[in-house]
Amino acid sequence: MILDLLFEQPMVFVAWLIAIVFSISIHEFAHAYAANSQGDPTAKLLGRLTLNPLSHIDPMGFFALLLVGFGWGKPVPVNPINFRNKKWGDVIVSFAGPLSNFVMILTFGIILKLTYLYTNLGQDNLMIQFLFFIVMINIVLGIFNLIPIPPLDGSHILFSILPSNFNEFKYQLAKNGPMLLLVLILADNFLNIGIFSSLFNYIFNLVGRLIF
Repeated sequence: MILDLLFEQPMVFVAWLIAIVFSISIHEFAHAYAANSQGDPTAKLLGRLTLNPLSHIDPMGFFALLLVGFGWGKPVPVNPINFRNKKWGDVIVSFAGPLSNFVMILTFGIILKLTYLYTNLGQDNLMIQFLFFIVMINIVLGIFNLIPIPPLDGSHILFSILPSNFNEFKYQLAKNGPMLLLVLILADNFLNIGIFSSLFNYIFNLVGRLIF
């Protein structure tokens, strides 16, 4: 449990906390920026076109993150009617969040690799751990949000691609997707089924071998 770090390694917990707040804020800001660039000022008018974490952190999602290890940010409000690109506007805005995560993976992965190679800092150094947390957290955010199950970003991309004869499927998935996603997450965390954890553990090990 993440909260165990607070009592066992409080500074590591703080580093993890800063890394995840930073990563979620960038992800949500990217959605707001993309929506505004597509002609929809909804997020901007509601104060979401900002890097201020207080505008992007959902209290319940953040509490769930601390308690059980998964959570969510505050969804960015958009009005697709305002998009200049009616066909692909929603795809652009939806993909902007995961794209920001992949950019951060590359950016901080390079910084981490160079820092580890050209300094005497070991893997137990707090700076190294902080950079590693940012890379790992953004891997999770980027890949997880591309899963095509509502309300994740991947569902918006899927719905924009599917033709109109899939409207009933889209309706049913939009209606039942959040519950399906919750069941999958709970099963993965508490029943040790490994739906998501196996994938992410494999990726984490691969990235760890590339960096260290």
